[in-house]
Amino acid sequence: QVQLVESGGGLVQSGGSLRLSCAASGNILSIPVMGWYRQAPGKERELVATITSSETTNYSDSVKGRFTISRDSAKSTAALEMNHLRPEDTAVYYCNAQVTVLYKMTRRTTTYWGQGTQVTVSS
Repeated sequence: QVQLVESGGGLVQSGGSLRLSCAASGNILSIPVMGWYRQAPGKERELVATITSSETTNYSDSVKGRFTISRDSAKSTAALEMNHLRPEDTAVYYCNAQVTVLYKMTRRTTTYWGQGTQVTVSS
């Protein structure tokens, strides 16, 4: 019922920048929280950043000061601006959202995941 689509991944050199975008579509009433997670080969999926509907942000210590998350609630989109990229940032980045929808006459809030976009940082 709800779809999240990421875009903007690619290959960059160490120290470079990249901007990821996430677009949510469907019968959406609200999105209380949107965020980004990442998973490198052989590692657990980890939090990168989140942003609430009131614009409160939260960042992993490993990206704090380098990455910036933003959202446009009217468009149901979120972006992750990544600067000063390092090889250890290489991973598949996943968009995540808590989405409230109207199912019949009931409001339901469910977690959704995008399919992921590859970010590779070379040295």
